[in-house]
Amino acid sequence: MAPTDKSQKGKKTRSALNDVVTREYTVNLHRRVHDLAFKKRAPKAVKAIVAFAQQAMGTKDVRLDPKMNQELWKNGIRSPPRRVRVRLERKRNDDEDAKERLYTVVVPVLGLGNCKGLQTTVIDQE
Repeated sequence: MAPTDKSQKGKKTRSALNDVVTREYTVNLHRRVHDLAFKKRAPKAVKAIVAFAQQAMGTKDVRLDPKMNQELWKNGIRSPPRRVRVRLERKRNDDEDAKERLYTVVVPVLGLGNCKGLQTTVIDQE
């Protein structure tokens, strides 16, 4: 007989519906594309950004801005940037027949020289 987990009995799960939020993260792509064939590095970097956004924001629907795709591919297929500063915006889905109630938009933060050492920041919605 399997043991029952009593620690989850009285806890409520948090809903992300009320949390329309914007955060900035630094994503280390170097460790995510390390040891890959050259022709697979930039496509893997795109997939890694999507997976990171899904995990960080808790939504399955992740949409990349065209500028984000351009930033990842600017050095070609062989050498995506080592680190990328991204802004993740969780928004409500107003479409009636949408599967998910929330979606995430990934936008690059441009104009930074070096992303190393920057912390995660929450952007105020105004």
